[in-house]
Amino acid sequence: MKVTRTSTRSGTGSRRKSATGRPKGTSAGRKRSARVEVAPVQMKSERSRDQILQSAAQLFRRQGFSATTLRQIAARAKIKAGSIYYHFDSKEEILDEVLDRGLRHVFETVKNAVEQAGKVSHRRRIGLAIEAHLVALLETSDFTSANIRIYGQLPEHLKKPHRPLRRAYAEYWDQLFINARRAGEIRADMEVVPLRMFVIGALNWTIEWFRLENRDAVLELARRTETLIFEGVNKP
Repeated sequence: MKVTRTSTRSGTGSRRKSATGRPKGTSAGRKRSARVEVAPVQMKSERSRDQILQSAAQLFRRQGFSATTLRQIAARAKIKAGSIYYHFDSKEEILDEVLDRGLRHVFETVKNAVEQAGKVSHRRRIGLAIEAHLVALLETSDFTSANIRIYGQLPEHLKKPHRPLRRAYAEYWDQLFINARRAGEIRADMEVVPLRMFVIGALNWTIEWFRLENRDAVLELARRTETLIFEGVNKP
């Protein structure tokens, strides 16, 4: 019978031990290495996912949801068509995130701007909301524009998941105007819902004609919009 001899010399059949007596290259060491190596992979995966969403938003914005294919999204994102399924199960799932990202960023930006203002007039709060809406709108123009352009064209089952967020944003603006009306800062006979629809509609339309060059230009546009809303076009 053949006997295989295991060498006990360092570097051959046995592992070298550290000063603590634990063999080097144990599972603890391997886990630490794995964690270090996974981070770049995760970052690359997140970048790929974001690129898919950005590409989809651009295509949805330009040609609509129905006319856009997963193959087109993949080509624009410069990945293989099959790679999309690593991140998303379907085109509808991509749509959900594009729509959600477009509105959620705007909503959160507006809320933060108003909350950080502290004790200011209601007119100022509305002015800050206008500024924040425009800045957020133009910062994420592909996502917000896709949301604005295609939402009305979608079938009911694709609209339904996004209604609560859209309703919450509308109600947030309604409350801004209600508070201003109660404080006597806007006309008492002004109906809030038509006013909100007019203001949000005017702000949203800017993505079709305004080109974002710098933040100062956006703030100037916001100030002009605020003046138009509160003072109209009557000669002083």
